[in-house]
Amino acid sequence: MFDNLERSLTVAGSIEEALAARKQGAAILAGGTWLMRDERRGLTLPQAFVSLHAVPGLKAIDIEDHQITIGAAVTHEVLGKLLAGIAGLEAVTAAATGAANPAIRRVATVGGNLCTTDFAAADLLPALLAIDAIVELQADHVPLCLPIASFLANRRDLLAGAILTRVILCRDNLASAHARLPLRRAGDYPVAIVSVALTAERQIRIAVGSVEHVARRWTTLEEAFSAERDGRPASGEIAASLAAQCNDFEGRDGIEADGWYRRQVLPALVRRSMEALLQEDAAR
Repeated sequence: MFDNLERSLTVAGSIEEALAARKQGAAILAGGTWLMRDERRGLTLPQAFVSLHAVPGLKAIDIEDHQITIGAAVTHEVLGKLLAGIAGLEAVTAAATGAANPAIRRVATVGGNLCTTDFAAADLLPALLAIDAIVELQADHVPLCLPIASFLANRRDLLAGAILTRVILCRDNLASAHARLPLRRAGDYPVAIVSVALTAERQIRIAVGSVEHVARRWTTLEEAFSAERDGRPASGEIAASLAAQCNDFEGRDGIEADGWYRRQVLPALVRRSMEALLQEDAAR
């Protein structure tokens, strides 16, 4: 991937080493499966990279009773295997096990998925938004924890001076679900993604990815759901009807799909995800 005559790669042994390399102009090697396509997109690769794969602790997943801490270097494959069967995290499990293809899932990391700012089709983002995950960053020995929605809103500025080290999942959701729509011409990437979660207060959170340039919560639809009897739609069909009325997404145009099409398929994905969520809740 790299021409040794033109580019350098530093393997950091600590976050401090990685931060020092950043200050010398090196870019964090994250989202490499997307980065490989930069030159085909007309972008120039950085001259120097720093890898985090040897930093202790970043490949660890710590599963506790009330929360799960995921290192930034954990791969999608490992994440999907270790979270399988954990109530409330079904959306994250589905996002990890269904993203891209098996070869990419074996190498693509959580940190890369969250930090590749030009990659709109990241599966993990809507799933983590739906369950209200926390992101941990580190800069100059000072850790910073903030909700993933706040991280995404300020991602470029935050990553200019900090490194994402961990993602924290609170185990306070009752159930969650994830639906994606791939198209043959889109390759391994979905043209639209919908993730939903049922909170301990029995409210519904909804997040959408790939439709716009950055994943976000669908707050207008959440409000419409909360106005329904019992605070949620009674069926997937009702959820889809509400989604059609609350569709406030602009939709991004791309070679794999036009923006109008991404918007158009959202009600169907809402129906699928809500049907799965209602089934999970009824089974408990």
